[in-house]
Amino acid sequence: MIRAVLWDLDNTLLDFDVAEKEALTREFKEFGLGEFTDQMLKDYMVINRRRWQALERGEMEKQEVLEGRYREFFAFLGKDTSIAAAFNDRYQELLGETICFRDDSYELVKGMKGKVLQCMASNGTKKAQTGKLKNSGFDKLFDLFFISEEIGAEKPAVEFFDVCFDEINKWLMENEAALPYSGGKYLGEISKDEMIIIGDSLTSDIRGGNNAGIKCCWYNPKGLERSADLKIDYEIKNLQDVTGILDELK
Repeated sequence: MIRAVLWDLDNTLLDFDVAEKEALTREFKEFGLGEFTDQMLKDYMVINRRRWQALERGEMEKQEVLEGRYREFFAFLGKDTSIAAAFNDRYQELLGETICFRDDSYELVKGMKGKVLQCMASNGTKKAQTGKLKNSGFDKLFDLFFISEEIGAEKPAVEFFDVCFDEINKWLMENEAALPYSGGKYLGEISKDEMIIIGDSLTSDIRGGNNAGIKCCWYNPKGLERSADLKIDYEIKNLQDVTGILDELK
């Protein structure tokens, strides 16, 4: 039985790519940087991805990812690098203003509410994720919210998941009797076999799940090749397939 689901947010439940392009396009206008082109987006994504991967490997601090990517990007474009910090602050605000659900994810999470404990587990910033949660309505659906900035560790670090385990067990002790599957009683501390993480990232979500020893469901709508060194319990192309997996694990 699965008693708790850890949901990734960006590019799993929500289409981060759509929100990112909209935010950067608006910012280029606001900061007087001219037109933000598709080629600029591609160049930026290379820089951004490389820095996030360095963060996941523990080779870079988060602030250097957030601000450093813009210093590097603006230097590449020949633009003023001194605006990087202000640009990043505004970017975090704008990210939460464009909401695009993937695979009718809102209705999926809404339909699962009360049937299983649902948590958001994200490496995004608190400012950006708070805006996304509020504007999407997910803030009313999730039971718990795990943001790396507040935890002090990033997925895939086991320390991130240790906090998730602790907080989930506290929640279950206080609220589990209200869930239909419990039969009106507290079933005890959650085991690793009773938790699953669902996300699109092999390097943060799936590797993190492996590090924590919990079940992993890889959301892979683009049909990317999986890594041989990772244990993937389930692979889906549409989020609606999650309900079938949870039914299978009852």
